[in-house]
Amino acid sequence: MNTDLLRAKLKLKSFQAKNQLMAHHPHVAKLLAAGATAGTLLLSPAPPVLHAALPSASENLSVAPFDLQQNIRDRLKQILPEKVGPLTDNQESQIINLLHDTFGIHAQAELEGNRLNHQYGLIGAEQHLMRYPGDVVENMAPGRGAWGYFAYSKSELTPDLIEKEKYYVAVQTLYLPDWNTRLPYLRDWYKYRKVIVVNTINGKADVAVVADAGPAAWTGKHFGGSPELMADLKLNIGKQKGPVILFFVDDPENKVPLGPLEYNLEKPQLLTGV
Repeated sequence: MNTDLLRAKLKLKSFQAKNQLMAHHPHVAKLLAAGATAGTLLLSPAPPVLHAALPSASENLSVAPFDLQQNIRDRLKQILPEKVGPLTDNQESQIINLLHDTFGIHAQAELEGNRLNHQYGLIGAEQHLMRYPGDVVENMAPGRGAWGYFAYSKSELTPDLIEKEKYYVAVQTLYLPDWNTRLPYLRDWYKYRKVIVVNTINGKADVAVVADAGPAAWTGKHFGGSPELMADLKLNIGKQKGPVILFFVDDPENKVPLGPLEYNLEKPQLLTGV
């Protein structure tokens, strides 16, 4: 059995069930917002994370996650330069269109006048970040991330913050040309900024948030990824690094979920192949 495909199919069915429930019982939205019995309502042990609105099943197309990954991998080979490095405006535009056509993601190399020094570079493995004072998990960095604790105590650690630490990236904000002159603004702007990361070798993609700064330039890497992110991208073995594209996600209503992207969020498919 293809476990990745099964996970994607169950995830999609969960999204569709949630939307049907909300459509027929509007009062449920208030209960979910208040956190009341969220697990029971969604048949899930954890409160829900916001997701993109889904069209009816009649609009779906049959496709497997592996097909999406192969398609984006092959298309990126045609667009990207042979080695990691700067992208042209035309290459960025092609990638933006590709990400939208494939995943329904509104990605941008530059968002609200801000852009990273690299959009196509090497990502390396990072450790878990300390989520609150006294937090202890396996493979955790000895200090806090660049933006401090995710919560001031364990009791204040929400499911949303747990997801943010689970799927985070480190980006080289300290090397931005205007970082020092615009520090107060940029520090807040980049905190938990949503991004899409695609492994250009296999086409696997995840949505993550910026939650740490780095890596240092001398490492030769341009981004860092959490343990879960690197595992999803299949970059958690060997040297634990590889080429990726990393673009901002324009998601002002916070509808794009964090984690693996296995279907088009605007046109979810009826997944096949289980």
